[in-house]
Amino acid sequence: MTPQTDPQAGAAVKAADRAHVFHSWSAQELIDPLAVAGAEGSYFWDYDGNRYLDFTSGLVFTNIGYQHPKVVAAIQEQAAKLATFAPAFAVEARSEAARLIAERTPGDLDKIFFTNGGADAVEHAVRMARLHTGRPKVLSAYRSYHGGTQQAINVTGDPRRWASDSGTAGVVHFWAPFLYRSRFYAGSEEEECARALEHLETTIAFEGPSTVAAIVLETIPGTAGIMVPPAGYLAGVREICDKYGIVFVLDEVMAGFGRTGTWFAADLYGVVPDLMTFAKGVNSGYVPLGGVAISAEIAQTFAKRPYPGGLTYSGHPLACAAAVATITAMAEEGVVENAARLGETVLGPALRELAERHPSVGEVRGVGMFWALELVRDRETREPLVPYNATGEANAPMAAFAAAAKARGLWPFVNMNRTHVVPPCTVTEAELKDGLTALDAALSVADEHTA
Repeated sequence: MTPQTDPQAGAAVKAADRAHVFHSWSAQELIDPLAVAGAEGSYFWDYDGNRYLDFTSGLVFTNIGYQHPKVVAAIQEQAAKLATFAPAFAVEARSEAARLIAERTPGDLDKIFFTNGGADAVEHAVRMARLHTGRPKVLSAYRSYHGGTQQAINVTGDPRRWASDSGTAGVVHFWAPFLYRSRFYAGSEEEECARALEHLETTIAFEGPSTVAAIVLETIPGTAGIMVPPAGYLAGVREICDKYGIVFVLDEVMAGFGRTGTWFAADLYGVVPDLMTFAKGVNSGYVPLGGVAISAEIAQTFAKRPYPGGLTYSGHPLACAAAVATITAMAEEGVVENAARLGETVLGPALRELAERHPSVGEVRGVGMFWALELVRDRETREPLVPYNATGEANAPMAAFAAAAKARGLWPFVNMNRTHVVPPCTVTEAELKDGLTALDAALSVADEHTA
């Protein structure tokens, strides 16, 4: 689709937004939202005709790209057939979506509880774990994000938690492995893994194993920086959970449904959790949908005992029809394989080549269509390009980098001192190369702030 210019319409959209829309995670008078006129595939555009290659996949959810015709058609057909229905009934779209998801989840995660998104999926996973074990505490990692609702934000381990953290949520945080900024003075991935597991088990010992209901981890942490766990870490966490009777919850809201070049990131490690949360890529965000995949053992807890939770729109027919169409199209069109192939042969090598030429890039890490560049002022000391949780003038180097990317038609995903490279899993090799050219130019701006 060719973008059409209509500045007057864009101005009207922008005016209504500024007058009435209250935006998340923002100081309302300090933001300037772009008025979006349309989107297709890997691109979106504004009312002035400026087109952007989306290296954010929305918020890492348009795994199948914008306006995929099969998904759009499925929503239209479902709306004409049965637009909505209460969750207590068996509905074709809901049943089929659950079946297709269960076919792809690891192990015996064959029961699907549908939610409206990722945060409430985490809420319900924690609730299930506490009811299943009869224990109060939840352990989760620093450098993590699990959602903005009350329990999910307290499970989160980044600064977005602080304003809502009253210390009463029953959450204990620990350090997960991240060799580049190791908290364990490790010199290798093997040392980092072993010391992180020792730290976790020690934390459990001092908290009291009989008080811990669940350990919640992003399989590969997303907004915190796409820190791919070292070999053996997730398997080690699984062993610790089994040892102490703790429920192992993997959060695949961001990493799931093809993002890592596998249906779920857990597939990369051969690990089966007790509960797994999902959202985003399950239907590429076309209609809000999330859920919890539940093991047989935990499902049995609620076989004769009512589960005390639900949502009015659990398994909404439009959302489930979009999920069926998305999963089917991904399978038929080789979308997961495309993410794996391009990640290994194009994106990963190109990002590592950029790192060799740009002193602002301290580390490149990722898999599939899930990558991050760690931006630094000094490669030797690994001083971040901007301070932790920087705002205002302190964040100016990152703001300048983002502006440079946008000026070249690339919409970046920046978070603290990192830029994520997370295009749709349907991205083409030519589109990736265009984006990498723009990223190369934008990194030159970041280089200006290096030692």
